[in-house]
Amino acid sequence: MSYALHEILEVHELAAIKAATLTKSKTMQLLVSDPALKRIMQQDVLASTRHLQEFEKLLSEAARQEVTS
Repeated sequence: MSYALHEILEVHELAAIKAATLTKSKTMQLLVSDPALKRIMQQDVLASTRHLQEFEKLLSEAARQEVTS
């Protein structure tokens, strides 16, 4: 599958935003005392980590396409 430049840039921007929110969630977990909120934040950290891995896969695939084009 071929990606347009604007699509690659959008994924890169989403990855940057997700990385920032992941850092915030991890940091805030240390300050939260409510167990339910801590669980929600932990779930967010796990989901964000998966999303970043998916973004990394897409960006790697796009980079390989650029090399072979």
